[in-house]
Amino acid sequence: MSRLTGIDSGPYAPPAPVRELTAVSADGARLHVEIHGPEFAPAVVLAHGWTCSTAFWAAQIRDLAADHRVIAYDQRGHGRSPSSPACSTDALADDLEAVLAATLAPGEQAVIAGHSMGGMTVMAASGRAAFQAHAAAVLLCSTGSSQLVAGSTVVPLRPGRVRTWLTRRILGSRAPLGPVTPLARRILKYGTMGPGSAPHMVEACARIVHACPRKVRHSWSQVLDLLDLDHGVRELTVPTAVVVGTADRLTPPAQSRALCEALPNCTGFTELPGIGHMTPIEAPELVTGKIRELVSTHIQVRSEESA
Repeated sequence: MSRLTGIDSGPYAPPAPVRELTAVSADGARLHVEIHGPEFAPAVVLAHGWTCSTAFWAAQIRDLAADHRVIAYDQRGHGRSPSSPACSTDALADDLEAVLAATLAPGEQAVIAGHSMGGMTVMAASGRAAFQAHAAAVLLCSTGSSQLVAGSTVVPLRPGRVRTWLTRRILGSRAPLGPVTPLARRILKYGTMGPGSAPHMVEACARIVHACPRKVRHSWSQVLDLLDLDHGVRELTVPTAVVVGTADRLTPPAQSRALCEALPNCTGFTELPGIGHMTPIEAPELVTGKIRELVSTHIQVRSEESA
């Protein structure tokens, strides 16, 4: 994994998995999956966001794998999962179903955490029978269900047609990101992270995002532009906690508040002062703690004999 991100040491260096496998989605797309931690520990599934990879969850994996079975996968076209011509919310849901089927025993439940597009993946899959069979609880981090471009505050203008047009042009750009330079780090920090983010956090995010192929980045930006998963929020009936940073420009707190109002079973809403869009990296202990809370509340530990 470090070959994709260039992160070789520190808290955001991706840990080595216990096992790797390939999950095959409904259309034949192949998904890279990593499993960390003890085999019979309670299960956690991590779905990363747009332009990221399993490396994005390094801090959570490192902590949780001590006493959880952590399943992380690369969304199609990201990380080690090959790109696919099919980019849609249905494809995201298919992919999550394929990962659950490949890694969980029949009837086994897991806490599923999704960041940004990973949260949208959860919403897209919420009405699927396989998701409902395996999801014990959900954590939604820094995400939204619709009107993402119009609601973004990346462009510092008042809401309206001009801001929406400019935001669409920026987020949908086909331009290569190039190497991680001081200017690239400043731009990424402004757009995606809180003003107080430590340099090592910015560096980790920059290397992960810059590793995403530009064609993949552009293709998925079009899906996010047209996103409408409000129906998926209403179908997400399992206990669901929501986390967002107050300095999130990509999916501002208003998006998360709307999720909480629409969710049938919202179990908590946490706003993190000064934190931006990259909550698992910017506030790793808090995000990990929320996952642990959901596991301890909603999952019964399996034993080797009952597995």
